[in-house]
Amino acid sequence: MTLLAGVAVATVIDVRTRRIPNLLTAAMAATGIGMAATGASGVSLAAAALGIVVGFALMLPGHALGATGAGDVKLMAAAAAWLGMPGAVVAVLVSLIAGGLISAVIALREGVLRQALQGAALLAAGVSRGGAAPVSTGIRFPFAVAIVAGVTFASIVRV
Repeated sequence: MTLLAGVAVATVIDVRTRRIPNLLTAAMAATGIGMAATGASGVSLAAAALGIVVGFALMLPGHALGATGAGDVKLMAAAAAWLGMPGAVVAVLVSLIAGGLISAVIALREGVLRQALQGAALLAAGVSRGGAAPVSTGIRFPFAVAIVAGVTFASIVRV
């Protein structure tokens, strides 16, 4: 419940300000590690630590490509401390699916769905187009909305 509250607070802040405070993500990560260290979370300390690394590593490419913010990467890593492994992977995958669906709805509403799908296809194929930036619609949304969906799902299924 504490994890979901933290992610929900981060989502509200992200929607309002388009930023996720470092203090919040650091507190979430530290609390997740502390809960694992004491055995209170049901996640081992090793699984929590590995979750942080994997959650961070899986979200980092999206940030490097400009698709997500650094706060999104840190939020997922913090949540992954609570989820451990393989929960961190589940949360990231579901977040990416949710983010894709949200992007598609926004692109459809803005009339740029074809352009968005072309950009997604180029990214998926790994085409760099001679070093040029991938096709972009310029549409952005607070990705914490997708992260809350992924973390909630991973919390419920507890693989």
